[in-house]
Amino acid sequence: MAAPESRVRERPLSPHLQVYRKQVQMMTSITHRITGVILAGGALAFVYGLAALAAGQTRWDGFTACLGGPLGRLLLLGVSWALAYHLVNGIRHLVQDTGHGFAIPDFVRSSWVSVIGSVLLTALGWGIVLMHWGQV
Repeated sequence: MAAPESRVRERPLSPHLQVYRKQVQMMTSITHRITGVILAGGALAFVYGLAALAAGQTRWDGFTACLGGPLGRLLLLGVSWALAYHLVNGIRHLVQDTGHGFAIPDFVRSSWVSVIGSVLLTALGWGIVLMHWGQV
């Protein structure tokens, strides 16, 4: 007795990232997830800073010297932008949870508000900090 023929059914492939054109809504969603990961790393750095502060002046001086250099300031800028973006985009999601802003023009507008608002909020925060420290 011969084995029954196995038939391979042709199934449609699910659309993937190569099929879709990048849109601001997709990019803000991906960026929201990435900034969450960045904030987790920033929280670990914050805890390390607290441990350095508790360990004494020498450890604290080393930690502040690391953050005071060009790479450290760039990392601080990145984490502060991630915080601002995650905050603004999180507020956007809370508004959408109430059932508002699901029309495509509203969705696109609120996506751009998240991006531009986070940049402005970061610039404002850094401007205040640098003026307070007397470095501007």
